[in-house]
Amino acid sequence: METLGLLMDGFNTALSLENFLYALLGCFIGTLIGALPGLGPANGVAIMIPLAFTLGLPPETALIMLTSVYAGAMYGGRISSILLNIPGDEPAMMTCLDGYPMARQGKAAEALALSALASFIGSLVATIGLIFLAPVLARFALSFGAAEYFALFVLAFATLGGVTGKNPVKSALAAGIGLAIATVGIDLSTGTQRYTFDVLELFEGIDFIVAIVGLFAVSELLLFIEAHQGSTPRSEVKMNPLRLSFASVLQILPTSLRGGLLGFIAGVLPGAGASLGSFVSYTLEKRIVGSKGSFGEGDPRGVAAPEAGNNGAASGALVPMLTLGIPGSATTAVLLAMLVSFNITPGPMMFTQNADIVWGVIAALLLGNILLLLLNIPLVGIFVRLLSIPPRYLLPIVTMIAFVGVYAISRSAFDLCFMIVFGVMGYIFRKAEIPLVPIILGMLLGPEMEKNLRHVMQIHDGDWTMLWESSLSIGLWCIALAGLVLPTIIGPILRARMRRTAD
Repeated sequence: METLGLLMDGFNTALSLENFLYALLGCFIGTLIGALPGLGPANGVAIMIPLAFTLGLPPETALIMLTSVYAGAMYGGRISSILLNIPGDEPAMMTCLDGYPMARQGKAAEALALSALASFIGSLVATIGLIFLAPVLARFALSFGAAEYFALFVLAFATLGGVTGKNPVKSALAAGIGLAIATVGIDLSTGTQRYTFDVLELFEGIDFIVAIVGLFAVSELLLFIEAHQGSTPRSEVKMNPLRLSFASVLQILPTSLRGGLLGFIAGVLPGAGASLGSFVSYTLEKRIVGSKGSFGEGDPRGVAAPEAGNNGAASGALVPMLTLGIPGSATTAVLLAMLVSFNITPGPMMFTQNADIVWGVIAALLLGNILLLLLNIPLVGIFVRLLSIPPRYLLPIVTMIAFVGVYAISRSAFDLCFMIVFGVMGYIFRKAEIPLVPIILGMLLGPEMEKNLRHVMQIHDGDWTMLWESSLSIGLWCIALAGLVLPTIIGPILRARMRRTAD
């Protein structure tokens, strides 16, 4: 009953006129961003963070808008997958398998409508799981001490690549770079300057927002310039009038429920994520249906399963972020940076110290799913036409918004130059297939990780064995070790299966 009472308080926050309008705006912009091939939710949220600060939004309103962008981008990824056979982001890859064949058969409108409905059901299932699981996990995390938190941070880094990650060594390298960047500035414990090179602007360290916008938004612009050079993807399918029968909705209902549950589990698990959620949901549904289905040839259940799975994983990834301060995906890492910028520490204490923000966001997720369903079915024609905007016009506008937003926050030309440096660095890293999320995670968790390590060392006179003294910390260290070892064993097998399924 206490949980339901807190959720009602969250709805009071989410349904205020200002928060509702920003949630609606976030849903629309997020769907547009998700529909554009290559951008994805992480880039969308990164681009919108400077705008949130420029508008002077309070923390709860900013987080509600950005989580709405997140949810909308997960919805929008299916549009280019179905119409262009180009996934908006990696989790939407599985939607191409049956979505595009449906569109080629003249059922594009039906595929888009069913995928929107499956996304709604998957997100709804996962949000209900978030409502009941997050407070339990937060209460459990209150028993953590400094040693346990240090082990938890190690676990976060150990599972960065996840089971679908390509190269654990590159993930570790990126995490090391992020941790090194986190040490820049004045050490608050000793007052010593670290890697500032007597540059005044570096005394307070490197701003998360500058790094995130540079690594994601600016590098994305550079990649688009290189890859597309002004070209515009064109759809070869025709949008016929929507003819959605009640029987087809009933057909995908159990598929969507199963996909939402599997996606939620994948989102909560460290290192799993939406890509695994969509793949597992599609594979399981294909086995359940068997020879009765036409998977790969335009089966509606082949559209519903991955969409429910990746949207369920998106909500599930918020569980470790809100309860433990550990992001479960690239987008939640960006959201974590936004919270830190507002001087809010995600973790178990957030449920008591900032309960209005937590439950406002959870309520906004439920509200956002309803808004997205209402937006995506009648307005899908608008989103489809927006796909025809040439990248040479769209990407500079998006980047300009990011630059203006960053400058409005700090009023510093130095930050703009640093953002360009991070953009070039992000471009080089992405060309070298070095992931960017570990860099952000290293910058975010590095200071807290160092603080907890110092705390343990000071209390126990430098005795390193205290880091694995309790049974809880030993368990976390064991999971971290498994997170390092298992991807090298399971990862190649799983990636090979995903490639075979996609082919």
